Amino acid sequence: MELTKNYIQNIRSKVGHDKIILAFAGGCIFNSNGEVLLQRRGDSNKWGFPGGAIELGETPQMTAIREAKEETGLDVQCGRIIGVYSDLDITYSSGDKAQSIVIAYELLPIGGELVCDLNETMELRYFSREEKPVLFTQSHEDLWNDIFIQKGE
Repeated sequence: MELTKNYIQNIRSKVGHDKIILAFAGGCIFNSNGEVLLQRRGDSNKWGFPGGAIELGETPQMTAIREAKEETGLDVQCGRIIGVYSDLDITYSSGDKAQSIVIAYELLPIGGELVCDLNETMELRYFSREEKPVLFTQSHEDLWNDIFIQKGE
């Protein structure tokens, strides 16, 4: 995570708050009831799918696996790609502007246990389609819609 933070900080030192493209990876972890795991994010207090910025030298799959462990405590492997999403206009609380590209996978738990670190993740909870909370960004909304449409619900 430090490498990405330094990389993004380095870019920001050159461009200031100007809009840049950021690449992220993450995904959907389902329980046996077909509910999807979401995290209440420490940076926005909104719900979202586990994921984060792709680090230099990292594949999107490596990022999704690393971020799932960091944000949920679960060990996962990547399944199928669910979709690729983009938020065209994001303005962070710092004033930084970005366009995000998010690669979302179905993430299959293979170990670990749910743990909140209280920095990035304030709370973890499985949600059914009917319980949908307010989500972090439009790409998270689009992913939510796609996972339940693809599951035929």
